[in-house]
Amino acid sequence: MNNTKLEGVMKTLVLNVDRDDDFGRKAKVKSPIIGYATNLEAANKLGEADPEDSDLNAIFYAISIYNQIKKEGKNVEIATICGHMNVGFKSDEILARQLEEVIDKTGCDNAVLISDGAEDEYILPIIQSRIKITSVNRVCVKQSRELEDTYYRFMKILEDEKVLKQFVLPIALVLIVWSFFAMIGMPSSGSGAIILTLGLFLLIRVFKWERNIATMWEDVKSGFLTGKLSIYTYVIAGVILLAFGIYAYTNTEFEQELWHIPLFSFMQDMVWGIVLAGLLVLFGRAVDAYVRDKKMPLAYYMAPFSLLAFGFISYGILNALERAFKNPADFSFEPFTGATFILFSLSGILILILGGIIHHFKKENSELAEEQNQNQGKIPNKN
Repeated sequence: MNNTKLEGVMKTLVLNVDRDDDFGRKAKVKSPIIGYATNLEAANKLGEADPEDSDLNAIFYAISIYNQIKKEGKNVEIATICGHMNVGFKSDEILARQLEEVIDKTGCDNAVLISDGAEDEYILPIIQSRIKITSVNRVCVKQSRELEDTYYRFMKILEDEKVLKQFVLPIALVLIVWSFFAMIGMPSSGSGAIILTLGLFLLIRVFKWERNIATMWEDVKSGFLTGKLSIYTYVIAGVILLAFGIYAYTNTEFEQELWHIPLFSFMQDMVWGIVLAGLLVLFGRAVDAYVRDKKMPLAYYMAPFSLLAFGFISYGILNALERAFKNPADFSFEPFTGATFILFSLSGILILILGGIIHHFKKENSELAEEQNQNQGKIPNKN
């Protein structure tokens, strides 16, 4: 039965908040807990279940405040509301519902809020929207107050998605890479792999490739479900790159004194692997685009020629650089005038020109066909 509030007489509610429902989980007390006797009983049960719980201090503090106000001859009631162990929306929703129930049963028009820490004060706006708050009292164990505030603020920071991506993710990557190399018995290689991983992460952050990688991952997932050819060509292209990488590594003499000479040799062996993998990926994407749109995008007519030109020109340049640096004391430009450099460079340029002509021809045909379709759709005017 609702308490009847006398006209002109204010009734104060001493409100204790247990946002994570320690009373329900530990002491098996049903909330809301209304009245002096029921709150004292709940405090004793929680004390028996967990005497170190901070909510125990809070409820006894609430009882103490209740007794002080009672001695002053004022109209006062005490209640404890409990939320849920999953602190957040669900917990606050339960607290709001219990608070309305307490106000309805007690008829109080102002409240003294008792909190056991900064976490409970996050529901202050919820309480203020339903009843006037005249005082807020925090109670903590003196030795743990600063520690509790620091811990809670730290946990709130970790809930921020930006913080997780910028700071926690790199730490997680480092731990995963280090533990992987430790498990396979190669701890000495782990440091190099960690630096490489962090370098790739920073590169992705600098060029803002996160969205592209996320889109690529979504395409991979949807591709397996819809049977896209490009998903499988991506996998095969990755295997090709790995195979060429292993071949280039085993075929390169890294014992030489100058680092750039074996590097040029390694990159020469990798060039055609990159070209082959790129062509395979383009083929898969082109087939998917044709199946989806019933036509081939113009970009796919030029891309293969660009890849082949990249292969010829890059190979010619790297080959000339390797031969030019063979003898650091007698650097010569002769390799850049040799038959190999000229032949590969001219081949790449001719391939680019051929690709440009084909792309231009297909673009003109596409625009002409589109213009004809638009003209056919127009109704001629009659004079």
